[in-house]
Amino acid sequence: MSMNPQQTRVVDPVLTTLAQGYTQQEFVGGALFPRVPVQTAGGKIIEFGKESFRLYNTKRGRGSNTKRITFGYEGKPYALEEDSLEAQVEFKDMRDASQVPGIDLATRSVNGVLRIMGLGLEYAQASAALDINNYDADHKVDLIGSQWSDPAINPGTDIKNGKQAIADYIGVEPNTIVLSKAAFYAAQDNPFILERFKYTGSESVTTAMLAKLWDLEDVRVGKSIWFDDNDQLQNVWGNDAVMAYVEKNPSSKEIPSYGYTYEMENNPFVEQPYQDRPSKSWIYPVTTERDPVLAAATAGYLMKNVG
Repeated sequence: MSMNPQQTRVVDPVLTTLAQGYTQQEFVGGALFPRVPVQTAGGKIIEFGKESFRLYNTKRGRGSNTKRITFGYEGKPYALEEDSLEAQVEFKDMRDASQVPGIDLATRSVNGVLRIMGLGLEYAQASAALDINNYDADHKVDLIGSQWSDPAINPGTDIKNGKQAIADYIGVEPNTIVLSKAAFYAAQDNPFILERFKYTGSESVTTAMLAKLWDLEDVRVGKSIWFDDNDQLQNVWGNDAVMAYVEKNPSSKEIPSYGYTYEMENNPFVEQPYQDRPSKSWIYPVTTERDPVLAAATAGYLMKNVG
């Protein structure tokens, strides 16, 4: 029996369990692109049109044929990209840390690598979600002339327009919105929103309050940053906002949803550490294969230049 590359590696089970359970609160891309395990590194994206969201009459009359439906269709190809990075812990640091209870440099080093990988995934998810070319004319809007920081603009109008655009096409209202920092701060200070909460006694508007106001299950704020080649700080989620219908607990990629992160089963994983004598260090290799994909762009609504 042939073995795939992952099977030929010797995996550290303890650190791999840690890696697969790792979460970072500031990363929000998974709210739009939940993880779905796959068993092959390449294939076709399962894409969904409005027919995937319809309510079907499943009743069958005597002697009549049973109705048949297909779930999505094979669209553009996907190819999982392998991300691999090694954490380095010097022998002397490992020795010194062992003298202090509660300090596990191996775990901390692997967490550091996972955070770097997580930022890369967050950037890839945001790039897909914020690309205006991924949406038709009915599922995107540029608010450069009517930003939420303008006291004359009611953000609720833009939210309602987006919800209606999605519901009119797929018959299901969105349940999730990811706001950039600029969009969230503009919403917090907007007089129309403040008016709705003036009797609550809250010092500031929270995501939970916006979720209730906008009738959305999940409101997230993308606060991640990165530095470009000129060492200029950039916001991963720009000044934009993305609203979408997302299947929150998908068991497979055949369930209609705005997007998914295809990830190889049992990833990420940590290989057995090895000693690097020239650097006098323990080395912890961490690897994962994944690819965020838009499965149903018409289940989303992009708002550019919100904040």
